[in-house]
Amino acid sequence: MKLWPVSYEEKDINTSFGTAHVIISGPTSGEPLVLLHGMDASSTMWYPNIGDYAKKYRVYTIDYLMEPGKSVSKGDKLNTDEIISWYDQVFNNLGLEQFNLVGMSRGGWMATHYTLHSKDRIKKLILLAPVQTFNNIEVDTKTMTAANFKFFPNRNNLKKAVNALSRRPEKIAPAFKEQMYLGVKNTKSNFDVLQMTPFSKKELESLTLPVLVLVGDHDILNNSNIVEKAGKILPKINAAVIEDAGHFLTIDQKDEVDRRIIEFLDTKK
Repeated sequence: MKLWPVSYEEKDINTSFGTAHVIISGPTSGEPLVLLHGMDASSTMWYPNIGDYAKKYRVYTIDYLMEPGKSVSKGDKLNTDEIISWYDQVFNNLGLEQFNLVGMSRGGWMATHYTLHSKDRIKKLILLAPVQTFNNIEVDTKTMTAANFKFFPNRNNLKKAVNALSRRPEKIAPAFKEQMYLGVKNTKSNFDVLQMTPFSKKELESLTLPVLVLVGDHDILNNSNIVEKAGKILPKINAAVIEDAGHFLTIDQKDEVDRRIIEFLDTKK
């Protein structure tokens, strides 16, 4: 959290499934913006971006209950209905009746899943490199290089995984990479992502709220054609392929991604 460039407060929320850890930044009068992180990253993954978002918005970042981070599960895996219930309990405690929702990678699937069941609660939905949301992950050599770190967590495999997931690995703070390494090494790996399935055309067509989809042109977990697919299905879609960006597009092209997100949120429609 020493990388966090703005002031923040931390809050632990008791739920029936365990304790949710939330980091809160931005003006108290700001419109609420909730961020769901990617797999094994925790809320600290937003350190490059939070400064832009917290200028105007009241930002809530939530550690996922079943992964390394400061949220603490009671031990049981959550099914898809329980995931919704857990987030409902967190949002209710925070007093968030309506808010904008951002999901990165696996968090993009979570954000879509939650929105499908709580359409009246989400004002705008932002999906960044959302895995297993429009298409299945395509398994190839680069994908396996990244997955190998999950099976055999050592610093050499971490370096290979980061190089496969990012076009600008040198921009990633050493402290954040060390956190990723320690998180995977010292916890039982969670492969819930393998049980997540892409949403049906009918489900996606029911999302009538404004949706922003951004995918890097070198994303090894997402084919960039999901931007075109999303454009044909989602009624109110704003989608783009981010050039010279991998799966870690919020780091690879931080300024471009943040600009698009803020413009999307600021548009009054």
